Amino acid sequence: MAQILDSLPPEQSGKILCCYVNATSKIQIARICNIANWYFERVVFPGQRLVFEAPQAAQMEIHTGMMASAILSDNIPCDRLAINDPNISEFNTDSIGIDAISTKPLAQSINTKHEDTTKPLTIAG
Repeated sequence: MAQILDSLPPEQSGKILCCYVNATSKIQIARICNIANWYFERVVFPGQRLVFEAPQAAQMEIHTGMMASAILSDNIPCDRLAINDPNISEFNTDSIGIDAISTKPLAQSINTKHEDTTKPLTIAG
């Protein structure tokens, strides 16, 4: 469910549901500044998915956190972040850990052999 804390101004029409994923290992700030009478700013942790509503004309700025500062690292039109249906498989929590492109697990399975795998050391002579 999308958490809407700052609702859009009533004069804004054509709102879209958007999704941004922080695919970096750093904390990011997602900010929309180009919509009059509306303030949108969220902290997005590494690997976190941010779902929000925005006007089609909105531009999202991504600021990447550094030591005691943040650098503007990207500017994305919100219509490029638009999603059509929040019930699509991308949001299915059963698929976490699966690469959507290749459907292979993202992590290798753990070797669970219970037999003795030690062998004596042989010296080449």
